[in-house]
Amino acid sequence: MTASHTNPPGVPPAGGLPPAVPSDAAPAAGRSGAGSDGRDATSAAERPGAAPRRTDAAAGYRPSRTLPIVAEIRRQASRRRTQLALGFMVLLPLIILVAFEFGGGGDSDDDRNGGGAFSSLVDLATSGGLNFALFGLAVSAGFLLVVVFALFAGDTVASEASWGSLRYLLAIPVPRARLLAVKLVVALGYSFLALVLLAGTGLLVGTLRYGWHPLGSTIAAQIPPGQGVLRLLGILAYLAVILLVVAGLAFLLSVLTDAALGAVGGAVLLWILSSILDQITALGSIRDALPTHYSDAWLGLLSTPVQTEDLAKGAISAIVYAVLFWGAAFYRFTRKDITS
Repeated sequence: MTASHTNPPGVPPAGGLPPAVPSDAAPAAGRSGAGSDGRDATSAAERPGAAPRRTDAAAGYRPSRTLPIVAEIRRQASRRRTQLALGFMVLLPLIILVAFEFGGGGDSDDDRNGGGAFSSLVDLATSGGLNFALFGLAVSAGFLLVVVFALFAGDTVASEASWGSLRYLLAIPVPRARLLAVKLVVALGYSFLALVLLAGTGLLVGTLRYGWHPLGSTIAAQIPPGQGVLRLLGILAYLAVILLVVAGLAFLLSVLTDAALGAVGGAVLLWILSSILDQITALGSIRDALPTHYSDAWLGLLSTPVQTEDLAKGAISAIVYAVLFWGAAFYRFTRKDITS
């Protein structure tokens, strides 16, 4: 009687073939090995309701998330020129206050000051905090604020180009239009902040030293403090709109050149040139088209009732000029070759 021999499970008998794979296992193996990466052979695009896969950008890339505005704000805040510009806006009212204290408290005459509205503001500067803040804005609007707005807007793209970092920003990649938009918004934000710091510090210092009194005016009756604050805010808003022309021109020059100083200086010089041409009465109605023709229209806010005609013309003119300059800057930058 021959003893039967059984092999362990899974071991084929000697000289024989391995046991056949069950017929129901083949489809399972085919399903698990459809692709080398373990995915189904059916593409996502063939599935009903599935979104098409992007092949032109890295996974997770979102143009709107590149160069966040907060990051640009912090970056510009750490720069020395930003700190000096904003610091001087706070320091200027203190310098004016010291000058009045050592100069006899604002005593002036028409021969020294040339008469006119400016002389009136000098006489009223020490009559209250509102008038002191107004005087600070009046003496700064013609040149200092022009330089500040040109500095923040003209140093946007040109400084990146001069440092050689502009092409690296675009290689992140940051879309060109977004790069310009973020830098423009931040530059305007710091420009408006400088304007508010100048007026706010002047109002605080003037009120502490000279008290809280009505807003004086030689072309109308005194304006009560409550209305005076609103008039002062209106003057701030109008100056901000007028200086958009300087910001737009400096921003355009910043795109056209790699030298930040050239962009800032060019914008200031062109603004001064416009102011000079506006003084030439022989030009007639041509002067109405100059961006500086209505730069002093804010004086209409000191009259009763408020003279709004020139204010409206000046605001419309400034916005049109600014939009044209910004549009030209975006058009040029999105089409130029970046080599720096």
